[in-house]
Amino acid sequence: MPQQWPAADIARMVLDGFDDYREHFRQITDGARARFEQAQWQATQVASAARINLYEEKVSETVDRLRIAFDTDTLDVSCWPLVKSAYISLIDLRFDDELSETWYNSIFCGLFSHDLISDGCMFIHTTRPSLRRARAAQTRTYKPQGQLSGMLASIFADYRFSEDYADLPGDLRRLEAQLRENLPDWVCKDPELSVELFSSVLYRNKGAYLVGRIFTQDEQWPLVIPLLHREGRGIQIDALITDEADVSIIFSFTRSYFMVDVPVPAEFIGFLRRILPGKHIAELYTSIGFYKHGKSEFYRALINHLANTDDQFIMAPGVRGMVMSVFTLPGFNTVFKIIKDRFSPSKNVDRATVIEKYRLVKSVDRVGRMADTQEFADFRFPLGKFDPACLEELLDVAPSTVSVEGDTVLIRHCWTERRMTPLNLYLENANDDQVREALEDYGLAIKQLAAANIFPGDMLLKNFGVTRHGRVVFYDYDEICFLTEANFRHIPQPRTPEDEMASEPWYSIGPLDVFPEEFPPFLFADAGQRKLFDQLHGELYNADYWKSLQDAIRAGKVIDVFPYRRKGLDSE
Repeated sequence: MPQQWPAADIARMVLDGFDDYREHFRQITDGARARFEQAQWQATQVASAARINLYEEKVSETVDRLRIAFDTDTLDVSCWPLVKSAYISLIDLRFDDELSETWYNSIFCGLFSHDLISDGCMFIHTTRPSLRRARAAQTRTYKPQGQLSGMLASIFADYRFSEDYADLPGDLRRLEAQLRENLPDWVCKDPELSVELFSSVLYRNKGAYLVGRIFTQDEQWPLVIPLLHREGRGIQIDALITDEADVSIIFSFTRSYFMVDVPVPAEFIGFLRRILPGKHIAELYTSIGFYKHGKSEFYRALINHLANTDDQFIMAPGVRGMVMSVFTLPGFNTVFKIIKDRFSPSKNVDRATVIEKYRLVKSVDRVGRMADTQEFADFRFPLGKFDPACLEELLDVAPSTVSVEGDTVLIRHCWTERRMTPLNLYLENANDDQVREALEDYGLAIKQLAAANIFPGDMLLKNFGVTRHGRVVFYDYDEICFLTEANFRHIPQPRTPEDEMASEPWYSIGPLDVFPEEFPPFLFADAGQRKLFDQLHGELYNADYWKSLQDAIRAGKVIDVFPYRRKGLDSE
């Protein structure tokens, strides 16, 4: 048995690494206000990617320090129940204790094989009280007492920036009108009406957000007020949103992570859960940048679901992928994606490229149009939790990734994504109005991805899904690239009649060449859908449209993509 006395020292070094990570995370997050005030949009994108990459960087640094400070025998896995015990005593009084458990797990996995994972050595199950209520979330409360205009003026007297509001009186009149329009008339007259806002402003991309709730003794509504900085024109109060579905979309799994100062993360998550009860705790943690803890909460929810239901994994509905194999649990709103051992001959990618593409999605602005992913290694599930046909197919297409070890199925590498209805299946069962709405949003999805410098590559309908809110979202990433990397071309005019009749192109085609004129028959087998999409988004078939977007991005323009409906405002 290795010496046991260094357990406290190991635990302290693990926690020191966490404190270092948290301080750097805080510094990047705290800079969001100044970036918003100074309209530093490119710096905002850089900071967002840097904060995502920070976690793995700091885990790697901590693992290296442990290996240098302690010998192999001391770091033997048999010591780690003692390390865990010592660590618990260090984190019990912290306000970010649940995050520190996830950090500890990351360090353990950095040191040891996943075969050695156990609840005795790490925090498979949390030791923290569930969303403890030791302190209330830091909020500000306003009571209009019949004077909505005065209450709104008080709110924006508290939420000030170094840049002035462009037209505060006009904005306040518009917000009051929206508030009266959004709420029943009696609510605005209720003497108990209150507005509660989180003290810290949330920042993401080019927007700032006040987040809270409107409530009476008997009812409540979520409240989000987005703010924009129009360069040279000051701060604009852009909207007032009280619809739960609209607020849920703002906190969607398809969005980049907010930057917000949260001294007590669990309490802020508890506050968000009160206004968005349909959101899972994992998604809320992820939405404010704690994506690793979101991953922990997701895993705990998954193992709890498997332990308490008869659900079995089945192959996901839809056309089988040429690169990825996708399976799901009917009662759990997630798909699991693994890379096949052999790709379709038409796919000119390899395994390493696919992994690189999926990891890229984590660090770019997803603009509400790409599903967030979580990457897992060495998932172990009971054999009985797999439908036999599903397991047979996975073992056939990905034997290097999926194997059976006794009564356990080992998934060596996979991604998880929110489950959606594939767009091609949705259209098969949609009425005319639903088809039009879906195709309108499909085109908007492509345009908004392009505005964020993302070209989907394979834009087939089967690679897009429809969310529960009816939004069209891209989820198949093996061919994505930055829009500025693609070479959009017009099809050259044929030189001779023979060229025009040839079955093969008479012109050279480079690996990054894209010919938008070829999109219609490629995207739509249904002639009616093809014609309708041409009416709705025909510019997507023109190489000049794509080139103009490339020019704007190369010129440094960060194009607006709003996560909410903007009533009566420009869409600049």
